[in-house]
Amino acid sequence: MSLKSLLFTALFSSFAIPIQAGPIPAREGWVVIETGKSFDHLISDLKAATKAQGMGVVTQAGPTGAAAKRGITIAGNRVIGVFNNDFAVKILATSTAAMIEAPIRFYVTENPDGLATLSYKLPSFVFAPYVSEGGTELVSLANELNQRFDTIAQQASH
Repeated sequence: MSLKSLLFTALFSSFAIPIQAGPIPAREGWVVIETGKSFDHLISDLKAATKAQGMGVVTQAGPTGAAAKRGITIAGNRVIGVFNNDFAVKILATSTAAMIEAPIRFYVTENPDGLATLSYKLPSFVFAPYVSEGGTELVSLANELNQRFDTIAQQASH
């Protein structure tokens, strides 16, 4: 690397670049809940509500920490995958292909005012493409997951 490149990298990597994503608008198949909670508080309450409903946090991912290491400041942003083995086994019995959608994800985003939004796609919306294969049993399971996810979201957001 040339001296000029090293100086450029050193100079500009020391400045944090703030990036603010916009709000999540209402859209088909989604639930979007503005909360009065901070990003970290909502994540903590979401995990507790998930456990209380007999579900598990299966995955977590977010760009906030990795971006900060690159000198880029972004608002809190986390995707949390939620599911359990009972639903997995039952859904597999209806449609092998439908399991590509598991876990179903909650999306926690930090707003400019420091409060957080909780969003997710309805499980019935997520599994809709597989209904011709999974039939009424898959519809029933997706509706049961709708209820479970609604309860988790309400408990976490209030």
